[in-house]
Amino acid sequence: MAKIKPFERYTCKYDNWFEENRPVYESELGALRVNMPPYARGLEIGVGSGRFAVPLGIHFGVDPSPRMLNIARNRGIEGIYGVAEQLPFADSSFDLVLMVTTICFLDDIKSAFREVKRILNPDGSFIIGFIDKNSSVGRSYQEKKKKSVFYEIATFYSVEEVVKLLKSSGFDDFYFTQTIFRDLKDIQYLEPVGSGHGKGSFVVVRAVKQ
Repeated sequence: MAKIKPFERYTCKYDNWFEENRPVYESELGALRVNMPPYARGLEIGVGSGRFAVPLGIHFGVDPSPRMLNIARNRGIEGIYGVAEQLPFADSSFDLVLMVTTICFLDDIKSAFREVKRILNPDGSFIIGFIDKNSSVGRSYQEKKKKSVFYEIATFYSVEEVVKLLKSSGFDDFYFTQTIFRDLKDIQYLEPVGSGHGKGSFVVVRAVKQ
């Protein structure tokens, strides 16, 4: 069952976070932008309120939260109700699929990754932005899970775990970018974006459908 309860109940709290933490948000956008190849038709899974899809130029979004979808639609996203594990799209429908801080809320990550492969065109790109569970922010989130209305229900992953899941789902050609090198409370300006992983708390991995 989709983990939508906190997103339905605290929709405004979720969306306001991006304004209250704009340097963090824009740093994450920067790490995503430099890891996105050219594409014609893109989809964000777990589009939420559209905070990533809109500035990244992604027109389609799917989400199981009706209230989140309403906000995304008001921002110009063609929002479709659905879950990652059973996507309402035909095979080979998109050139690019994006997930940002979504994998930690999936009910069945293996099924979701297989669905992404199914709807991607040959050589299509799968972009995942997530908090590395072994990073400083990842460890902090795990320690404070019970105090967060959102992350209380989350399952965090390491880079190695995500790559292993991607490989077993039929993806290869991995490329990484990273950002958020300090504690969130200390970030007042844009963080740098670097290649690789292991230093930044927010990691973006790009994988290609085999």
